[in-house]
Amino acid sequence: MKPRPGVDVPDHRGRTGLDRAGRDLDRNPGVRVRDVELTSQGWHVLRRTTFDYLRRDGRWETQVRETYDRGNGAVVLPYDTARGRVLLTRQFRYPAYVNDHPDGMLVEAAAGLLDADDPHTAIRREAAEELGVVLGPLTHVLDAYMSPGSVTERLHFFAAPYTPADRAGAGGGVEEEGEDIEVLELPFSEALDMARDGRIADGKTVLLLQWAALHGPFAPPPSGADAPASVRLQPPPPCCTPPGARASHREELESTSPRRRPGHMSP
Repeated sequence: MKPRPGVDVPDHRGRTGLDRAGRDLDRNPGVRVRDVELTSQGWHVLRRTTFDYLRRDGRWETQVRETYDRGNGAVVLPYDTARGRVLLTRQFRYPAYVNDHPDGMLVEAAAGLLDADDPHTAIRREAAEELGVVLGPLTHVLDAYMSPGSVTERLHFFAAPYTPADRAGAGGGVEEEGEDIEVLELPFSEALDMARDGRIADGKTVLLLQWAALHGPFAPPPSGADAPASVRLQPPPPCCTPPGARASHREELESTSPRRRPGHMSP
């Protein structure tokens, strides 16, 4: 048999054994993985998995599913409650363009793949690259599977404060990776209106804006409370607080230099 890149021999990214993913899963006794087939491997990986599934009526059924594995990612909503602003991006998204979006130019929260980093390190890197901003303390909002019918990615959602002084770089993304990102600083009320009327059509961004309005930094204060909404944001959980004191603007931007290879795509 001819050696198969990504299976028996290294592919263009040096990977092997890509057909082994999922074969040893046993957390759900109602699922028995029978076979995993590597159907394509570009920058990310497409697999076809055959498994037996125990239906609710007690019958076992053989099913086949294709999954697209692009790794996990992180997304952040930077906010300035003193001025009532948020930082977002606008960039061309071909998948949206080919699926009826008028021009493919989507307004989104800054996001990217984790690569080899933990979520809070990755999102600080993305904020520096895409927005040119040094984030304040990160608040972990939630984790979610955004398209669980076919995509394996789990996305880590964050929010973080910033001030005008924290905008220490131009942003715009990494040109060598094909990124051409416009930085948008919008009034929060306008961004929320854009999510409501469809001008913002990106799911992760709509979710973060709705969270900010209902439970986050722009949520109305509880009835009878004197504290303004801007100071009611809960402190970040220990798992999401970067170690040590926050670096200076220059030091942190220098420490977040691009480390990804060509072909990387953000969520």
